[in-house]
Amino acid sequence: MDIPHADLAVDQALAERLVARHFPALAAPVELVAEGWDNALFRLGRRHAIRLPRREVAARLIEHEQRCLPLLQRLTPVPLPVPVAVGRPDGEYPFAWSIIPWVAGESGAHVAPGVRDGYARRLAEFMAALHVSAGTGYPLNPVRGVPLGTRTGAVLARLAGLADRVPADELAALTAIWDAGVAAPLWRDPATWLHGDPHPGNVVVGRSGELATVVDFGDVTAGDPATDLAAAWLHFTPAGRAEFRARHDELRETDASTWVRARAWAVSIASAAFAASDGSGPMATMGRQGLDQVLIG
Repeated sequence: MDIPHADLAVDQALAERLVARHFPALAAPVELVAEGWDNALFRLGRRHAIRLPRREVAARLIEHEQRCLPLLQRLTPVPLPVPVAVGRPDGEYPFAWSIIPWVAGESGAHVAPGVRDGYARRLAEFMAALHVSAGTGYPLNPVRGVPLGTRTGAVLARLAGLADRVPADELAALTAIWDAGVAAPLWRDPATWLHGDPHPGNVVVGRSGELATVVDFGDVTAGDPATDLAAAWLHFTPAGRAEFRARHDELRETDASTWVRARAWAVSIASAAFAASDGSGPMATMGRQGLDQVLIG
């Protein structure tokens, strides 16, 4: 099982009815494109897409990104899925939902790390633009952007649970990388905006291998930018990682301890993706690829 069971059945017919009822001016042919971890994605005509939560927890996350995306789009030149229409719960469907611009491409989770290297520079530019001070009153996330030490119990328990799927020497190395991140100096500057969930499944790769967009902003928060910089290991091979780091450092000077923490965050995020499935499907593949890259260095 690579994605959790849905709390609510979401299908093409439901998507069609919701659009017709709430936004008839946008009505167009509807086609299921993907059923993700939290949401189902439908194409709506030629220009739009519909994002419908399939799990109750995702309904809160989609409300969060509906609030945050207009602000974040002003920070970065990369086009983001800012809603063109915001759906509210009704008698048939109890969750918030969004109509967003359609972006052609493929999930980064379905693309090999060597191909992802092609957008390393652009993703670095996106993150450098995003990682500015969030000021005050920003949303909090208890598991992202926080000091690594607060996550040690959860991460080490997760690694221990992978003992039947990951060799003992690799688990020992991953634990050492995590410990190094915990021991590194903490982030002391103002909290910066964070995407919060920087794995390859949350980017769309265009036909030429370019970064078409970044998606799934339900975990947007502020804190230590090392959380997002884990992307260096989650997405790329050593060549792409070097390009990503060089371009990010060119735009936003980053000290060595931040990269040490970022590699530890990659342990956390990749192991979560790998552990959250039965070992099959794109989520598991993506998690295993991330762990492999963390071990390479």
